[in-house]
Amino acid sequence: MLSRRCATSGLQCGSSLIEVLVTLVILAFGLLGVCGLQMKIGVAEMESYQRAQALLALTQMTERLNANAAQVASYVSGNPVGTGDAQPLDCTGIAQGPNRDLCEWSNTLKGTAETSGGANTGAMAGGRGCITQLQAPNPALGVCTPGVYQVSVAWQGMAPTSVPVLACGTGQYGAIDAYRRAIAATVTLPTTSCY
Repeated sequence: MLSRRCATSGLQCGSSLIEVLVTLVILAFGLLGVCGLQMKIGVAEMESYQRAQALLALTQMTERLNANAAQVASYVSGNPVGTGDAQPLDCTGIAQGPNRDLCEWSNTLKGTAETSGGANTGAMAGGRGCITQLQAPNPALGVCTPGVYQVSVAWQGMAPTSVPVLACGTGQYGAIDAYRRAIAATVTLPTTSCY
C-alpha cells in the first residue's frame, strides 16, 4: 500500500535513510582526520619536549665549561657521554672537576632525575653529549688564539627528518640516521695570559 502511494503521489520514499547513511560516511571520514591530527599533535608535543630538555642539557655543559676554563681540555672526549656510557649513576664519589661534571651531565642526558615505573623519563630518548675542540688555544705572545669548543647534544626523534650535519651520535639511532636530532653551541675561551 505504501509503495503504491509513493509511486502514484510522486513522493520520494526512503530518501531519508540514504541521507543518513551519506551523513554517517562523511562524519566517519571527518573523525578519521581528527584522529590522525591528534596523533601528529602528540608526536610534535614529544619532539618539542625533547628539544627543550636538550637545550637545558646543552646550556648546563656550556656553563660548566665557562666556569672551569683552566681545565677545559679535560672535557674533550672522542666518545659521547649519556646513553650507553660507563658513567655511574651516583657521582658523589667523584672529585669536583671535569670528571664529576661529565658524570653529572651524563646522568642529565640519561634522564635519571625523573623515573616512572623504573624507567628514566627526565630527558630525551637516547640522549648523548659530545664535546669537541674546534680550535686549540695558543697563549704565545703576539698570537693569543682563544680555545674554541663545540658542545653538542643528540637524541632520537619520533619521526624521520633530514639528517643533522653535526657528528654527535651518528649511527647510534638505528639504521636510519634521519631519526637523530642534534643541537650544538660554541664556547670560546680566551687566553688570559696574553694580556
